[in-house]
Amino acid sequence: MITLTLLMEMLGMPPDLANGTNRVGILAQAIPATAIFAKQGELRVQRDKFVIFWSMLGAIIGVTLVLFVSNAIFRSVYSYLLVILFIVVLARPKRWLSPKNVVRQRHPSIRAALYLLLGIYGGFIQMGMGVFCLVVFVLIEGRKIMQANALKILIIGLYTAVVVAVFHWKGLIHWRIGLLMAIGQAAGGVVAPWLADRIKNVDRFAYYLLVIMMVIGISKVFNLI
Repeated sequence: MITLTLLMEMLGMPPDLANGTNRVGILAQAIPATAIFAKQGELRVQRDKFVIFWSMLGAIIGVTLVLFVSNAIFRSVYSYLLVILFIVVLARPKRWLSPKNVVRQRHPSIRAALYLLLGIYGGFIQMGMGVFCLVVFVLIEGRKIMQANALKILIIGLYTAVVVAVFHWKGLIHWRIGLLMAIGQAAGGVVAPWLADRIKNVDRFAYYLLVIMMVIGISKVFNLI
């Protein structure tokens, strides 16, 4: 939410170029995070092949769709999604996410549809994908939060690699800015645990920063400032 808003509303980047450039940093975050979760034993790739397959298929559909959507339509979709996600952020849905002991077995067709929709959304825009993944994996399926987070990172990393290749092929990545963002986001991933260990209520600061950035983004999108 922050990075896409920065690229489009602060740097004035066209929506398609911003969408592609934004994925570089996401991929840079996902690779080391996936390796850490795998080392910690939180990933179960064989068990979650079904999830991975349908999510990847959805992401391919999503990135194909976005290539045929005009910048005006993408900006309109982004604008209203930003408002919806702002409401979700204000509601602080993470407080609802509690560890469960048993994964609920939904009908395969329902699960496939959910994962397909997640993938389509992630391939199309990505913004807020982490929240939606956790809602599906934890609130709907009842997975433990750490396992859900690990699966979320794995899926996002896998389809983002494909999405980055597609956007690069179409010339829709500003690599200089994308790599700078990748360095910053990777550094943030290293610094965040260190800060969380040493500064009380640092998560509250991060939350308010997110709210402020979203208020600025929404204000610019709807020409309020």
